[in-house]
Amino acid sequence: MLNGKVAVVTGASRGIGRAVALKLAGEGATVIVNYNGSKERAEEVKKEIEAAGGKVEIRQCNVSDFTACEEMFKEIISTFGSVDILVNNAGITRDGLLMKMSEEDYDAVLNTNLKGTFNCIRFVARQMIKQRGGRIINMASVSGVLGNAGQANYSASKAGVIGLTKSVARELASRGVTVNAVAPGFVNTEMTEVLSDKVKEGAVAQIPLGKFGEPEDIANAVAFLASDDAKYITGQVLNVDGGMAM
Repeated sequence: MLNGKVAVVTGASRGIGRAVALKLAGEGATVIVNYNGSKERAEEVKKEIEAAGGKVEIRQCNVSDFTACEEMFKEIISTFGSVDILVNNAGITRDGLLMKMSEEDYDAVLNTNLKGTFNCIRFVARQMIKQRGGRIINMASVSGVLGNAGQANYSASKAGVIGLTKSVARELASRGVTVNAVAPGFVNTEMTEVLSDKVKEGAVAQIPLGKFGEPEDIANAVAFLASDDAKYITGQVLNVDGGMAM
């Protein structure tokens, strides 16, 4: 259980982030639901958590903005006194073949997925060091482990998240802070809903378990890494992908 813990989940208004926020709140944590442009959906997540008896607040912040992240975490720490769990989930895609990919699309994905993860860790690390404890869970991807055609920007950003995870895990381990990554495979979210049936069939053919995962499958892995059951695990990448990257 996560009673008394304060958890920040970025990009928590939909999909995997929403499932993670619901799961951590259900385990007893006070959850701060971060969103960028989806205020109404963040409000819906808040209502859902409150209806189940959980504790929740929402905070708007574009995680790719260094200064905005600093301000958000200062305010959260001032209000709640601590941040015990950080889940860096915020991410975007701008898929396309490398030969046709614009600089704008490449930069946008790296800025949100990789720099955004760095920004949030940067401004929570000092507090966790002061507390002599904390859990940081970064959302990687099977695309960052295996690569994926048409996702040079996304795969690069998620491979970067894995490298960042391992480096920060080494830096913070002596202070009792664990840093791990979860690497989802194909999961039933809005991000995969837009895929054609042909692409989905091709994806399923690559998955030994023969089906897409659900957001709750990822949330369960995050909750484990956030718990005391995972206190001796750091610097690891937990693939939750139906066996794709075995």
